[in-house]
Amino acid sequence: MQTAKLSLDPLYRIGEIDPRLYGSFIEHLGRAVYHGIYEPDHDTADTDGFRGDVLAMVQELNVPIVRYPGGNFVSGYNWEDGVGPKGQRPKRLELAWRTLETNQFGTNEFMDWCQKANTAPMLAVNLGSRGLDAARNYIEYCNHPGGTYWSDLRKAHGYAEPHDVRVWCLGNEMDGPWQIGHKTAAEYGRLAEETAKVMKWVDPTIELVACGSSGSGMPTFPEWEATILDHTYEHVDYISLHTYYGNYDGNTPHFLALSLDMDNFIATVASICDYIKAKKRSKHTVNLSFDEWNVWYHSRINEPKFEPWSFAPPQVEDIYTFEDALLFGCMLITLIKHADRVKMACLAQLVNVIAPIMTENCGTAWKQTIFYPYLHALQYGRGVALNVNPCSPVYDDAEFDAAPYLETVATYDEANESVAIFAVNRSLDEVLILEADGRAFPGYQVIEHITMTSPDLQARNTAEQPNTVTPQVNGDAALADGMLTANLPAASWNVIRLAKSAG
Repeated sequence: MQTAKLSLDPLYRIGEIDPRLYGSFIEHLGRAVYHGIYEPDHDTADTDGFRGDVLAMVQELNVPIVRYPGGNFVSGYNWEDGVGPKGQRPKRLELAWRTLETNQFGTNEFMDWCQKANTAPMLAVNLGSRGLDAARNYIEYCNHPGGTYWSDLRKAHGYAEPHDVRVWCLGNEMDGPWQIGHKTAAEYGRLAEETAKVMKWVDPTIELVACGSSGSGMPTFPEWEATILDHTYEHVDYISLHTYYGNYDGNTPHFLALSLDMDNFIATVASICDYIKAKKRSKHTVNLSFDEWNVWYHSRINEPKFEPWSFAPPQVEDIYTFEDALLFGCMLITLIKHADRVKMACLAQLVNVIAPIMTENCGTAWKQTIFYPYLHALQYGRGVALNVNPCSPVYDDAEFDAAPYLETVATYDEANESVAIFAVNRSLDEVLILEADGRAFPGYQVIEHITMTSPDLQARNTAEQPNTVTPQVNGDAALADGMLTANLPAASWNVIRLAKSAG
């Protein structure tokens, strides 16, 4: 067995963790909305048509913010189609995913669902097929108190009080040729700048997210970010990042190291933000919104066929393995490690579409393997992120050279006098001994060591066997004389929780 070491000290602060770091995403794609969060004919549906079993799982997660309505979908979306009497809403050909959109679920339904889910909305405006005029009308509809055409229309639709949406995305993945209304960096930068101006003229209190690259592998990255920020820097608060990973060649050690690419991506984009800040001699800081991230490849390999222009067919439904949950945990850790600059992030997506929650139409709902690391971060990843200065044995990797067996970070919740260590052991066959210097936290003790392991890396949770992979409180972490020791099982997700003793 090999040994990894780290240090715990409340002074080694990376930055405050914005609760929105653990957000999620719902798009009009596949069964995310229809048969996901909204299914009026389901046995558990409430009077608004929201699935109660799904809502209970979302409430258990306590997701702080949810991005809507896309995604690629938003670049062809007329938001007006989804408000007003349902019987008068038009059916449309949805070009991004080649399905039929009934518009029975729209902005006001989403706001109602957010209220029940105890989450905040993050809305995206269409800068693909539309532009700044539709965007300014949309924010007027949502946020203006009344006395104008669009705000009074909201009132006529039964919503007397403004929705008060705080965060807005200026389009989606506009660098991608697959996107409706795809633009060059200069084209999008000018449009985003002018749209940002008018939206903030309507409501100066909002936060805006400019579209960054669709991924670090895009041929226009990172020049795209530099050009966009050159136009928008003083008008936006965040720039977005998107990334997805997959184990296409069956090389698990490399797959589990892919979070190192995510780490490099974040560092690069942050440096571009700071370059533009210096170039403009600005006092404003643009932070990062990692508003799409996940493991996504199973459905890319074997996507079921569906009839074009059908309603809510199964699309992009990855059934996650235990192996996927390990990389997912590494990606969560990476986000926390960059809490000083990544202030928002959205797990893509929340239900059915590459999601922690899966459903059957008119049937059951269950938790995928990735549900649990996500839940743990939401529950315990609070306060400030700590730089634990890990020292870990490494293994060879063709892309990253030396990949550490230990991926880890710690969080410190000063108000509740608690510390959480999140750790993944990437070794597939050896226990990793963890030694942590915790003398800077006198009086603290281990209250829980959660592990998630499986003898089968390809194990999945399914409707028939929903509990094949679940976490257990069975770890052996112990703290004595300020030194913490723990055995991290081979190929494992771990959460070690410390708290100050009552005495």
